[in-house]
Amino acid sequence: MESRLNYVKVSPDAYKAMSGLEMYVKHSGLEKSLLELVKIRASQINGCGFCLDMHTQDARAGGETEQRLHTLSAWRDTPFFTDRERAALEWTEAVTRIADTRAPDNTYESVRKYFTELEMVDLTMAIVAINAWNRLAIAFRSVPGTYKPKQDASR
Repeated sequence: MESRLNYVKVSPDAYKAMSGLEMYVKHSGLEKSLLELVKIRASQINGCGFCLDMHTQDARAGGETEQRLHTLSAWRDTPFFTDRERAALEWTEAVTRIADTRAPDNTYESVRKYFTELEMVDLTMAIVAINAWNRLAIAFRSVPGTYKPKQDASR
């Protein structure tokens, strides 16, 4: 696989804008482990190899277990995730597949049991951000395997 172009170098201002959203999400107060699960699940749905490689590495560096990473795509059928994580994953799927799901009311009401209004906005911003990153990485063919996690995986 070969990259089509390096969008970071071609448009540093666009990258800076995306990074601003990412920094907002990072500092939102949502659990870092939950954010990584959301990023991985959306990337699975979108088929983004680069982001899957990146966020599984970051999740592992942050202490995530192999068992949970390996079963994330089947989270409904495993006992390994908390109710709050399950709610976040359900919302991730609904928002990522919004053209098909229209983010149904019953899903929203179910998720609201575990998140405040502000957390719902922050969670949705996290989902919006990873979906945008997925689209950039897929469109421009960012090459999986080139990412190296920082020592501080809390990013």
